[in-house]
Amino acid sequence: MSVSTARRQLNDGSWMPLLGFGTWKSEPEMVGNAVSAAIDAGYRHIDGAYSYMNEAEVGAAVKRKISEGVVTREDLFIVSKLWCTFHAPEDVKPSVMETLRKLQLTYLNLYLIHFPVGFQNVLGELLPKHEGRVLVSEIDYVDTWKAMEALVDEGFVKSIGVSNFNTSQLQRLLSKARIFPAVNQVELHPYLTQPELVEFCVSRNIALTAYSPLGSPGRSLNFLNESADPKDLLKDPVVKMIAEKHSKSPAQILLRFHIQRNISTIPKSISPERIRKNTEVFDFELTEDDLHLLLGLNRNWRVCQMKIVQDHRFYPFTDS
Repeated sequence: MSVSTARRQLNDGSWMPLLGFGTWKSEPEMVGNAVSAAIDAGYRHIDGAYSYMNEAEVGAAVKRKISEGVVTREDLFIVSKLWCTFHAPEDVKPSVMETLRKLQLTYLNLYLIHFPVGFQNVLGELLPKHEGRVLVSEIDYVDTWKAMEALVDEGFVKSIGVSNFNTSQLQRLLSKARIFPAVNQVELHPYLTQPELVEFCVSRNIALTAYSPLGSPGRSLNFLNESADPKDLLKDPVVKMIAEKHSKSPAQILLRFHIQRNISTIPKSISPERIRKNTEVFDFELTEDDLHLLLGLNRNWRVCQMKIVQDHRFYPFTDS
């Protein structure tokens, strides 16, 4: 098993590679080289989003690797996300068409609702504000989902899912959906294990993708969450001890923590060496004791809290 072959089946029959390559926080001038290095290293799952503002560069790198004969389009699993300003049903198709244009693709393998809270669509702003407050909308994500289902019908996306949805929101969506969500992409790492959410998704055959699997060590000051912030998961003594035991790096232990539990994960890097090293997680197994120790580190700590919309009825991080 390798980065190119380790996959899990989704509830719609599609196959998703377990180890993906993340592009969040990757600057446009750097992300193209990083995606190229990832594909060269064997990654076939590329995760992106409209709001990352780098889809054109990601698409150019993918096109280049296809033209070089390194991969075919069919080898790749390309993911994007519907941003919060496009939750109105009439905005969903134009949004995916813009993403496809930037990526130079005719379809996506997976399209996710990025966050359950919608924002007002104001002149293309990512985070529209008035007098310091985010201009939220009251559009129901269930209505957004129906427009997502139409994208599958029309062939623009193969699979659809959600991101940052909690258990109650998933239950509600499942009760209304014609096409069930294939994936829920959420923050997961040993400091945020979300056992109830994980158990629910497993029980409903909704695949999980873990973002910030390393605890987002390179996060900006905007994502440092006051005095309770543990700062650096990679330096946790338990993680380091398990890494030494297996002659692996802390990052490799944290990635294996997800993959071994059939949870896909999408580490991000711009370093070709780290990109390659992150693939070396298929030649060892964590023991039950290792997993127990890592799960025991949980402290319900989030990198991404989105507190700016915490008063909205669809804010997800009150029930996880």
